[in-house]
Amino acid sequence: MRTIRQMFAVLFAFGLVALVALPARAASVEELVAAVVHIKTFITPDGQTVRSLGREREGSGVVIDENGLIVTIGYLMVEAISAEVITNEGRTLAAEIIGYDHETGFGILRTLQPMKVKPLPFGRSADVKVGDPVMIVGGGGIETATPARVAAKREFAGSWEYLLDEAIFTTPPHPAWSGAALVSREGKLLGVGSLIVGDTRGDGSKTPGNMFVPIERLPPILGDLIADGHISGDGRPWLGVAADDVRGRLMVSRVTPGSPAEKAGIRKGDEIVGVAGEMPRGLADFYRKIWAAGPAGATVSLQVEQGGTTRRIDVKSINRLDTLKLKSTL
Repeated sequence: MRTIRQMFAVLFAFGLVALVALPARAASVEELVAAVVHIKTFITPDGQTVRSLGREREGSGVVIDENGLIVTIGYLMVEAISAEVITNEGRTLAAEIIGYDHETGFGILRTLQPMKVKPLPFGRSADVKVGDPVMIVGGGGIETATPARVAAKREFAGSWEYLLDEAIFTTPPHPAWSGAALVSREGKLLGVGSLIVGDTRGDGSKTPGNMFVPIERLPPILGDLIADGHISGDGRPWLGVAADDVRGRLMVSRVTPGSPAEKAGIRKGDEIVGVAGEMPRGLADFYRKIWAAGPAGATVSLQVEQGGTTRRIDVKSINRLDTLKLKSTL
């Protein structure tokens, strides 16, 4: 039975970075790979995310407890009405949708039958340094385990009103990143795969790779997700504005149909020049200024350049979850 130590030795013999000291004790590779499963989800036909993400979605998930609880990246299962989990042995098990969190991007499922799979223990992404060797594992068996290195640990802002204070970026890119497990040399889960990116370092060097959501973000909200399907409280204010930082200018690239932003008059092509009278310094600062207005339901005052004229547009925010078809599953 191979250990993680032995596996890393093989993977990095001709790999990307020099192999450094590995722990004497580590779980077997077989146990680790078995904990990463393939998932299929089937989305409600009238779901808001169907247009962008499709009615059937596939990716990976990571078993995190003995009762078949699985963490994945949320866009694979948000608005799902049913789900299947396929083990590396080829068993297909029905799964229920447990919870979704827009702020972290995590989704939680649970198989309806025992999996008899040893869960993957949580590690600490805070202990991983830039340049460290890691392994990326997708559902489907040992062939999906590929070596990588940590290219950066930095802030990430997505155009869909999404912000991580620190995300983990790895290189080279894994071909099946959605919901994949980022694994330390000790065989512990560091993060869950979210995106493929063209510039992992964020410095314009154009080094391609993947972005992972750090697993430390899950324990504080896991109880709420299991109990209620979402985190407690009102949530952050959501406007429905997709914006891009174009050479220092925040340009609206999309407005979600039926969203508070559309109802208030925000349009594609507008430039955001202020939030509550202050100019946002990039996309991340834009989000922080919106969220500083208060919880979901707060009115956010935007200054928008529209058709050559700067206008003040007040947008009454809502909770993002209120726009999604979740009640049939959560």
